[in-house]
Amino acid sequence: MKINPATVLIVEDHQDLAANVGDFLEEGGMTVDFAADGLTALKLCSQNHYDAVVLDVMMPGIDGFEVCERIRGELQLDMPIVMLTARDTLNDKLSGFEYGADDYLIKPFEMKELEARLTSHIRRHRGEMDTKSLQIADMIFDPKTMRVTRAGENVRLSPIMLQILKILMRESPKLVTREKLETEIWGEDTPDSDTLRSHLYNLRKLIDKPFQQHLLHTIPGVGYKLCEEKDL
Repeated sequence: MKINPATVLIVEDHQDLAANVGDFLEEGGMTVDFAADGLTALKLCSQNHYDAVVLDVMMPGIDGFEVCERIRGELQLDMPIVMLTARDTLNDKLSGFEYGADDYLIKPFEMKELEARLTSHIRRHRGEMDTKSLQIADMIFDPKTMRVTRAGENVRLSPIMLQILKILMRESPKLVTREKLETEIWGEDTPDSDTLRSHLYNLRKLIDKPFQQHLLHTIPGVGYKLCEEKDL
């Protein structure tokens, strides 16, 4: 499914790969900009609006992890970020998501899959959010501002973690299966099994670990619940 015109920044130091990705996305109706290194990417992100960023991990100078972290931190930007890398271990994926990435594609990848992932993320990022605040115990999620607080403290989450949290809070105290979460977030382009697990691991560190009462519960082999322990 196509989306309204979208502008994507491709951050990739291999010129041929960057050109091939750019040509494919432009054929699909997207507008593409390029950066061959991290500092250029940060400069372009500070000057222009992008609907998404395709970000290589291994680059000269600062790597993709640092670029991602600075886009989220210094620049305070929340556009979807899809990382491209030859690294395929779980720890590498956890690192990418921890720095603020929304998705992870292993090289070599299919162009159609990259386009589908970008389209899905951009469409969801643009989508109209419910305006009613959600609250579980001392955690509040305001969809209008995309602000999450717990015990009065701000909790900064990546866009994909915000999506997961919204689904879990909306369904609370009901159980949400892994399949339902994956379908709502990625549609038919479901990533490998580590991706959702990695996002949930990082989400739990931010919304639960600093606090005495844990709200995010894993039901082994079934799914997840976000609720107070009395509602388990």
